[in-house]
Amino acid sequence: MLSRLVMGCSAMQRFQAGYFFRTIGFVAAVFGMAVSGQAIAQTASANIWTVPEVGALPLDAYGLQVRRGRDLITATYAHIGPEVPDPAKRFAGNNLACGNCHLQAGTKKFGLPIFGLFDLFPQYSARRGAEITIEDRINSCMVRSMNGRQLPNDGPEMQALVAYVRFLSSGMAPGQKPQGLGAGAMPELDRAADPERGKGIYANTCLACHNTDGSGIRRSLPTTDLGYMVPPLWGSDSFNDGAGMARLITIANFLHFNMPHGVDYLDPRLSVEDAWDVAAYVISQPRPQKAGLDKDFPDLLKKPIDTPYGPYADGFSEQQHKYGPYAPIRAALARIKP
Repeated sequence: MLSRLVMGCSAMQRFQAGYFFRTIGFVAAVFGMAVSGQAIAQTASANIWTVPEVGALPLDAYGLQVRRGRDLITATYAHIGPEVPDPAKRFAGNNLACGNCHLQAGTKKFGLPIFGLFDLFPQYSARRGAEITIEDRINSCMVRSMNGRQLPNDGPEMQALVAYVRFLSSGMAPGQKPQGLGAGAMPELDRAADPERGKGIYANTCLACHNTDGSGIRRSLPTTDLGYMVPPLWGSDSFNDGAGMARLITIANFLHFNMPHGVDYLDPRLSVEDAWDVAAYVISQPRPQKAGLDKDFPDLLKKPIDTPYGPYADGFSEQQHKYGPYAPIRAALARIKP
């Protein structure tokens, strides 16, 4: 029974389960506890959560709404992109898909997944300086990563996106934080990330897919737009300079744990140093500029250290905030903060 439970899991889940079983066995040996295989299996099963399957939903109103939300993630450009036939539906300002950053429709660990997020809202946003809802957070992506305009909260697109985010967290225990959120956290450099060195890494590792000018590869037909086979990393059809992916720590970790295409956090291909430098090269390139960035983070002491635009509370230059090193900035902030 126990072996069948473990073999039915993914490689990462088997690793976690093995660690759990070894830990339980050690505790039992030390304290003389008799732990049955059935008790261990039940405890392990309670701690394992997997992303729910959208395709298993019935074709009722709710099931269709969740599927609509997934479609908006994976093919944003086709439904609310700048080239859709109905001008009123042109909410995105570029032809990216949300899934270009939130990989595998928001379900890939350390690929900026969106599972487990629904119950975290409302929450305080340092960028806004106020509490925000899940709708506010989605619209933040719309005006920054998608370089577009806000979706109406009561509109069918927003309601479908919220339904999808909520569905991806279904079956999760209250307060449970799933493993794999965010983009990961690799070690930082003790020097500034080097865009010039990153240019060579880009040429050797990224250029074949993302193109010499970072413009990606379109899959368009003469009569319609089908988005990108490989998304642009800079230029007019990319995310703007207010997006989270324009911050070095976010994009460097994302690249390390997810790129080149097909890589995951269990088997990274880019070294830590190469990931920092190629990320620096990408964010050094021109991209759309968002107005009003000086209004972000009204409490400057809560501004992320890799925010590439001022003002700042610590006296360090925009250049160092953009490329690091970050240890001196952290030390200065620790002295300033009450």
